[in-house]
Amino acid sequence: MPESEKKDNPPNPAADVKSAEAAAQSTPDLASQLAAAKAESTANYDRFLRTAADLENFRRRALREKDELRTAATGRILEDIFPVLDTLAMAAAAARQPGAELKGVADGVEMVLSQMRSALAGHGLKEINPVGQAFDPHQHQAISYQVSTEVKEENVVQVVRVGYALNGRLLRPASVIVSSGPAKEAAAV
Repeated sequence: MPESEKKDNPPNPAADVKSAEAAAQSTPDLASQLAAAKAESTANYDRFLRTAADLENFRRRALREKDELRTAATGRILEDIFPVLDTLAMAAAAARQPGAELKGVADGVEMVLSQMRSALAGHGLKEINPVGQAFDPHQHQAISYQVSTEVKEENVVQVVRVGYALNGRLLRPASVIVSSGPAKEAAAV
């Protein structure tokens, strides 16, 4: 403080006592606030660690449940295919018998094919066999065009390889031959 101010404001012992008391009162208040802040910080850190551990446990449990679900679903599909395998084994054994008729073997293979289609359809697999239908590039893959007077232009003449969809999701498009309509005569030159 400048000398002139000291002369104008003489020392006030009562004011010094009041400021000392205020400082003494604020010190315990600051110390208790600091202690409270440290306790809250410790509690928040503990809560953070517990939440992080819970999240990690949830992630592990979700992965384990996903694997168990996949295994269970695969098991159900395989259980439906076992009878198909049994029938196929019997058909193969019958085909090896002396004097086996070709028609009987062909009928057995047709039966196995029907059984397999039925088992897979029960799990949501649908065949895409679009003979005579309009060509759909979202469901079909055109491998060639063919002139046809019987089938309209841009319709499927023949299915080379059947397509498949699982519960509405395309797994494999049908490979098809598309009609280009009746033959067009060459323009006169």
